[in-house]
Amino acid sequence: MEFDLIIKDDARIKQYESWEENEEIQIFREYLRIPSVHPNIDYRDCVRFLFRLAEEIGLTSKVYHPVEKTKPVVVISLFGTQPELKTIILNSHMDVVPVFEEYWTHKPFDAEMDEDGRIFARGAQDMKCCGMQYLGALRYFKRKNVTFKRTIHVVFVPNEELGGQGGMADFVHTTEFRSLNAGFSIDEGIASPTDTFNIYYAERCIWHIIFTINGNNGHGALLLKDTAPERLRTLLDRFYDYRDTQVRKLQDNPDLTIGDVTTVNITMINGGVQLNTVPPNIKIMTDIRLAVDINHEEFENMVKSWCSEAGDVEYEFDLKDPYIQPTSLDESNIYWGAFKSAVSEIGIKTKVQVFPGGTDSRYLRSVGLPAIGFSPMNNTPVLLHDHDEFLQADVYLEGIEIYKKIINNVANA
Repeated sequence: MEFDLIIKDDARIKQYESWEENEEIQIFREYLRIPSVHPNIDYRDCVRFLFRLAEEIGLTSKVYHPVEKTKPVVVISLFGTQPELKTIILNSHMDVVPVFEEYWTHKPFDAEMDEDGRIFARGAQDMKCCGMQYLGALRYFKRKNVTFKRTIHVVFVPNEELGGQGGMADFVHTTEFRSLNAGFSIDEGIASPTDTFNIYYAERCIWHIIFTINGNNGHGALLLKDTAPERLRTLLDRFYDYRDTQVRKLQDNPDLTIGDVTTVNITMINGGVQLNTVPPNIKIMTDIRLAVDINHEEFENMVKSWCSEAGDVEYEFDLKDPYIQPTSLDESNIYWGAFKSAVSEIGIKTKVQVFPGGTDSRYLRSVGLPAIGFSPMNNTPVLLHDHDEFLQADVYLEGIEIYKKIINNVANA
């Protein structure tokens, strides 16, 4: 028994050393150590790092500034043998969300790797992994002198975690983006805690609505009628009645995921000036994610009816995504056919879903570009935006192999 443990420990040490020495793992960890974290990101270190990698691989690199110099978009290109064909975009974002370091057991920008091969860092899953996996696949192809019919553009954008403003939201409307002649995009997905990989073809539309509830105000010792808090109660009842219908919809159908229903949440409530005074108004901020089958006009009319029922309620949009056509998954989409054949040939389990949050894919789809969200991370806990975010070294390396097959297929579609 003791001898068996020694053998296992020796094998674990050798595995750890192989990860430590692996070129792709080293590059990934170097990228993770660049603290491109909100707020007030300086992207210059990311740009210098990416330009260096492009030069080492033998790829062309350019930087664009669709809004301002502090928000660069880096495009690294591998040119195809038929440059007139529509190109492939492999998209990722350079920015990561803030950290609360006191809750981390590893420093969030040290990219430490434990003996089990878990690489701890902010951005390990969301989404510095994908950007480096794209380049890892292209590094392999360049070394093997593999060519493709279609040009491949690996795009690194800023400010995705702020909703894409200053990044892809603006870039898709520029002459520079149109010059890329893009035909298809692959962007981020989410880790899967099972052995099944998730593929995303659409996203729910995001509405952030601010409601101002007005009413009679006065002394807190009185029983005033038609106060803002009373009207708030009515409005909240309607919101949570609707929310309950979506909870039941999920409970009644195990085949549905959170991306298949409309979520309604109150995220902030502001109001009141003093403990003994009934306020003249209260503001509530809401985060609403509309399912792809929801009619936007009908939903807004329902919200208007809630406001009318509550009485003297005004609302305004802080964010109102328009309806965006999901990516077609039929034979009309040759890129999806190539993507699907790639994962089939590899033999991995996949599930096609609606993405529950928001990514830059919605901006690409909004200009008519078919886009698929996919992060090759299975058997991995979902830790994006969470403390102790990590990605397993072997999962990361397997992701490069998966991207090799996918890129080969879609770039020759």
